[in-house]
Amino acid sequence: KWNTDNTLTTEVTMEDQLAKGLKLALDTSFVPNTGKKSAKLKTGYKRDYLNLGCDLDFDMSGPTVHAAAVLGYEGWIAGYQLAFDTSKSKLTQNNFAFGYKAGDFQLHTSVNDGTEFGGSVYQKVNGKLETAVSLAWTAGSNNTRFGIGAKYQLDKDATLSTKVNNACLVGVGYTQTLRPGVKLTLSALVDGKNVNGGGHKVGMGFELEA
Repeated sequence: KWNTDNTLTTEVTMEDQLAKGLKLALDTSFVPNTGKKSAKLKTGYKRDYLNLGCDLDFDMSGPTVHAAAVLGYEGWIAGYQLAFDTSKSKLTQNNFAFGYKAGDFQLHTSVNDGTEFGGSVYQKVNGKLETAVSLAWTAGSNNTRFGIGAKYQLDKDATLSTKVNNACLVGVGYTQTLRPGVKLTLSALVDGKNVNGGGHKVGMGFELEA
């Protein structure tokens, strides 16, 4: 491929040839103007309860290793992701996530680089109402971030959603299906700490689906 950025790229992929569920790919790029070259070797392996991936990103400074693994069983799921810069012998990413789903209930937690912590809970209360709560904080900081949201099905063609976070930002959205494949969305974001001061945001969007 040759794109408008004057970059030449190639991609070679092999899937289910050496083993079922195994995918190998090689991506290369070359910029004629600067002479910059790069290559990425990607591997992936998928089974019913397992998903593994390992990429080698080659550049002038040295390869970077990206690896990830996801395990799932009967509603439980756990994942781990890392990135290792071989030129600096340094682990640049170290992320872990855990989740659980049972019927209309979902739980998700994550830890990024041992300093960023997050969690969320989703509950479908009934056929019309959905609710969710999210929480995040950084180690060594007193700044805890949280948000609460809800979505209500007014009728078969209209939904109303709302959310509020710890910064007192209140969001409201209304979506109306005008006809099959056509939706209209109206939204607003209000600063609850400064209701009379202005600076609020409103939006409108159309969604067309053929």
